[in-house]
Amino acid sequence: MQVILLERIAKLGQMGETVKVRDGFARNYLLPTGKALRANAANKARFEAERATLEARNLERKGEAQAVADVLNGKSFVVVRSAGETGQLYGSVAARDIVDVLAAEGFNVGRNQIELNNPIKTIGLHSVTMHLHAEVEIAVEINVARSAEEAERQSKGESLTSADAIYGVDEDALRPEDFFDPDADRDGDDE
Repeated sequence: MQVILLERIAKLGQMGETVKVRDGFARNYLLPTGKALRANAANKARFEAERATLEARNLERKGEAQAVADVLNGKSFVVVRSAGETGQLYGSVAARDIVDVLAAEGFNVGRNQIELNNPIKTIGLHSVTMHLHAEVEIAVEINVARSAEEAERQSKGESLTSADAIYGVDEDALRPEDFFDPDADRDGDDE
């Protein structure tokens, strides 16, 4: 199906371009959301008549997105989750969790604006790309840790996946004598 794009769509085209897309994509997404019109003579004339308004609206949205991007770009957000000693999370951090963290900080971002191909399943610092507008893309850092204290240590570059980092014990320095008393009575009587 041939459609006229009413805004820039990534991997498809710029505003005003006539592109060929699959029928289902056009009927189920582009046309109902107002991102495109069917490519026929009447709609081409309608687009040309509304072109200035559409470009002004697009420019306004881009400006708003850029203002948010200037504030968010390079920021770090902490997500506290339960994890095992190896750093494997008992759950995961998905796009909706990131949206909740951003909302708690006062940023209104939609789940579809966060590019997270797979959920985050380990503690550490993770870079997440956000698409605030078709032409505005930023990266934020998500610091996944077991506690706020660990998140602060992690942000300074410390690795928290070893026993030394978690418990403050150098696991290579431990000896068998550290775990039991060699002079203890082994047969259980107090002689």
